[in-house]
Amino acid sequence: METAHVIPAIIRKCTEAMSRGEKKVVLWGTRSPTREFLYMEDCAEGILLAAEGYDRSDPVNLGSGMEITIRELAGIIAELTGFQGEFRWDTTKPNGQPRRRLDVSKAKKEFGFEAKVGLREGLQRTIEWYRGRRFEEKRGNNPGGESE
Repeated sequence: METAHVIPAIIRKCTEAMSRGEKKVVLWGTRSPTREFLYMEDCAEGILLAAEGYDRSDPVNLGSGMEITIRELAGIIAELTGFQGEFRWDTTKPNGQPRRRLDVSKAKKEFGFEAKVGLREGLQRTIEWYRGRRFEEKRGNNPGGESE
């Protein structure tokens, strides 16, 4: 998982640690950077609203408007997955950008976009999807319908 994005990486690390009975998960960085996340259904809705109601060339940010530290995010994912171990932070690994939060006011003003799915709910849905997919893969099914 050298190139994974933060949410899927933490979900996978927590669930795999639990299935192996491990009590420690190593995460990259200092845990202090902040990020903003948008659930994919909200993103799709925002794109549709923009396509239907925004006819200018100026860029518009789609986002939730909510910022969270990687440490807080890891804690929520641990809680939702049931991981009760500890996180060890590998500070020799990069943090990435210190802060990522978008100004989403233009999307609301120009075409009425506001994220509906909160972070916790989106994480819960994502974890349930991931667990279902892993279960299907263990049974030998191909849940994504991809050719082998």
